[in-house]
Amino acid sequence: MGEDLGKDKLIIRKATVEDAEGKGYVHYHSWIETYTGLFPDEVMARLSLEKNIQLAKDYPENTYVAIVDNKIIGFSCYLQSRDEDLDDTGEIMAIYILKEYQGLGIGKKLMEVCYKELSKYSKLSLWVLGSNKKSVGFYEKQGFVADGKTKMLHGKEVIRMIKSL
Repeated sequence: MGEDLGKDKLIIRKATVEDAEGKGYVHYHSWIETYTGLFPDEVMARLSLEKNIQLAKDYPENTYVAIVDNKIIGFSCYLQSRDEDLDDTGEIMAIYILKEYQGLGIGKKLMEVCYKELSKYSKLSLWVLGSNKKSVGFYEKQGFVADGKTKMLHGKEVIRMIKSL
């Protein structure tokens, strides 16, 4: 896949173990950029680039990376839903894009590859921080709707959203 981003070219492909450093970098910096002020300072202080790189090394499967100029600038992860109350459901576990690349359609493309991978399911789910209005709006534009299920993450409410395929 490719899309012109000015002089840059977007590539979206399955992640490999060799992508761990880039994916870990995106994961760490996206959390800092997105959740500072939304999660408590003590939660943010526990974040670590090294831990995110190790997590990426440990779990490279079910992940796509977005690359511009040979640099990983985003990723998405998917799997069968972990929620016991959902049958025949795939889950978008994570989607992160560096702030400078947001709003260029990359998130939509990362979602689309997840849709293809999860096409055997009748619906998709994801969890999103309720106070992260930008992300909630993005998912709504993708056809997801809140189903009323919530849980707490680091003292903040996250909401479940569902999309029928």
